[in-house]
Amino acid sequence: MDPVADYLTIIRNAIKANHRVVNIPASNLKKEITKVLHDQGYIQNYKFEDEGPQGNIKIALKYNPETKQSAIQHIKRISKPGLRKYTHTEDLPRVLNGLGIAILSTSKGVMTSKKAKEEHIGGEVLCYVY
Repeated sequence: MDPVADYLTIIRNAIKANHRVVNIPASNLKKEITKVLHDQGYIQNYKFEDEGPQGNIKIALKYNPETKQSAIQHIKRISKPGLRKYTHTEDLPRVLNGLGIAILSTSKGVMTSKKAKEEHIGGEVLCYVY
């Protein structure tokens, strides 16, 4: 019922199983979240494939070569279909004192809370990643 929660769960399960690459059914919101995760260094690479009716997102997960630990330690859904969480510019969340990111859906697109603070806009808090 919640495509963003399904997206986050697929990534979380792939990390627990130590998969290198994961395929996820695509949507515009999932594509934007994937771009933010790549820009922030949480995933190694991604590719949008237009196979089938909706296409797929192929994500290469990022691991530390020495410790074999994933770059994503925790990924948590915040705003849910039953209870949406919105925030103003003044109340933008900080995750782990700035070590993690909060991904927001704003009127100017999907972005991190740091970028939203720079642009002085609020929005819906989709998830926390650290």
